[in-house]
Amino acid sequence: MERVVVLADIHGVLPALEAVLAEPDVAAADVVVLAGDLASGPQPVETLDLLLGLGERAVWVRGNADRELVELARGSYAAEPPDEVSPWAARQLRPDQVELLASLPTTVTIGDTLFCHATPRDDEEVVLIDSPISRWAAVLSGVPEEVRTIVCGHTHMPFARQVDRRLVVNAGSVGMPYGAPGASWALLSPAGVQLRRTALDPAVADRLARESSYPGVEEWLDAYLRSNYSDTEALEAFRARSEV
Repeated sequence: MERVVVLADIHGVLPALEAVLAEPDVAAADVVVLAGDLASGPQPVETLDLLLGLGERAVWVRGNADRELVELARGSYAAEPPDEVSPWAARQLRPDQVELLASLPTTVTIGDTLFCHATPRDDEEVVLIDSPISRWAAVLSGVPEEVRTIVCGHTHMPFARQVDRRLVVNAGSVGMPYGAPGASWALLSPAGVQLRRTALDPAVADRLARESSYPGVEEWLDAYLRSNYSDTEALEAFRARSEV
């Protein structure tokens, strides 16, 4: 297999993305899979422009937050906004960026590995590392037999586990990591799967506060960069949604 880096849930946090892209293993990767929820955050325009700079190395996958940005930008989002930053981020996007997000696939398969955002069948479905095999079997029931590895994001918590002879990998989150500080991502290579974290300078939050024009940036930073939800807190928060 090629050396594939998976970056998920960047959420418009440009300094975190820059730090990960500077990692030698990321710079040397043959393919960089962008596994959804890329721009909904404090620096959406700059984040998408940097990702476009990856050129043909980048393989794009749409996440639920990307879909919501498109709907918000086009005025077709019918429910209450999913959070406070998304409507603002949608207004910042250029028309070409809205079209880019709208055009992205929800799954991509490379060799025997399928990449998605949440699950192969739904961009906001929640499955956890400790979800029962019966739940996993239902979620993966439509995946072709020849697919042996499924790589996702969405819950912001990295893990790798076996599910009935298949490997499921969650790359975690670059911009809003849960469980431990530092931007999380995954490296897939012939040697196997590595779950990696890139340390972030504490000054990242101060830089974002200076550079983002989002009016609620300080509150956002306090919630997601200046603090860190533990894996226990995150698992409990997601538990009810994982049992649907």
